[in-house]
Amino acid sequence: MTACAIETTAEDGDHDGPAVHPPAGFAITANGAYGARLAGSGDALYAERWTLDGPEPYAVPLPMDQPEEPGTRLLPLADGRVLVCRRVDGRRHTFSLLYPTGPGTGELRLGSVEAPGEERVELLPPSPDGICAYAMQAGPESTTLWLVAGGAFGPERVAEIPGHCSGGVWLDRTGRILALDRRLGGGPVKAVAVDLERGGEVSPLLQIAEASHDRLLLADPDSGLLLIRSDAPSPGHERLGWGVLGSLLPVRFPDCLRLDDAAVTPFAIQPGQVLMPESCGVALRIDAAAGSWVGLWRPAGRRMHQVAAPPGWVAGAGSWSPEGILRLPCSTRELPCALAGLSVPEEPEPEPETGAAPFPESAAGGGGEDARPRACRPVPLQQAPLTDRKPAG
Repeated sequence: MTACAIETTAEDGDHDGPAVHPPAGFAITANGAYGARLAGSGDALYAERWTLDGPEPYAVPLPMDQPEEPGTRLLPLADGRVLVCRRVDGRRHTFSLLYPTGPGTGELRLGSVEAPGEERVELLPPSPDGICAYAMQAGPESTTLWLVAGGAFGPERVAEIPGHCSGGVWLDRTGRILALDRRLGGGPVKAVAVDLERGGEVSPLLQIAEASHDRLLLADPDSGLLLIRSDAPSPGHERLGWGVLGSLLPVRFPDCLRLDDAAVTPFAIQPGQVLMPESCGVALRIDAAAGSWVGLWRPAGRRMHQVAAPPGWVAGAGSWSPEGILRLPCSTRELPCALAGLSVPEEPEPEPETGAAPFPESAAGGGGEDARPRACRPVPLQQAPLTDRKPAG
């Protein structure tokens, strides 16, 4: 399952509607099996792991001798352990793995990363392999990627990337190719692809217009569907768009994803739709003065369906099943650990556009005997390949 929360700012152009609020701290593994969040209240916060792939969801508290700080970040792993990133003394970030041990909580300390001055350390979204965990240390002129869990000796430096990076989206199922939003000097923000098996080799990913700010918000490796935020259609005003990795067609910016009085942020794409990017369900968080609710949309559809959020929804968190059911984690006093299910309403099939070209087979790895999930080599959407490309190496 594809689940990711992206925090965006308006420093590079105004968004349509009000500013996007940072999403709640609920992370879900790439396969949808586990979730993790900070539970409790006030000065009594603790890590909590949710098991999501059983007959019913259930939560396991992972309290320590000292309560967690509000800024503690969590990341669940596929084996049920939870990675914890804590900030100490203002500049040192420590990493530990928490796991249940009978009545108590076990802790495996992994080491720390120093972030002096204006540098920030952020956990990247859960790796597709469910074993490794990465952190990004972003400075004004360069960004360092760290393997903080799954390595041999604690935090290991895996790449040094010129420029200030943000975001973070996995483009394949192996955890090899990562997309980051990068700014070089005073230039525009452009999404780039980073190959972790080639020492952090960087290649361009989004090049919609020369001066536009082009960010990648979500990607589905099965279909190649990309959710993008860019000001290319209207400089100074960012809009949501979609494209397909390796497609010959340009990025599209549907009017239905633009709301005048609300911010719209995608947070999950339906997996498993090989060769069918237009059929993928997309879940969107809608934030307005009245609160937050859910948007449901497919690229092939003509509208975004707006649905009231279920009671206790952890806003901005959720994952799709391959069958098209959106599962939203919810927590109320009566049901502290629950999942609500939603699906995209069916729409009439749109009339084919005159002269419109279908998505080429190269958009998701070819057809016939080769029609299985496969990592495509990231390329600029303006320079789509004539044939399918595989990662080098």
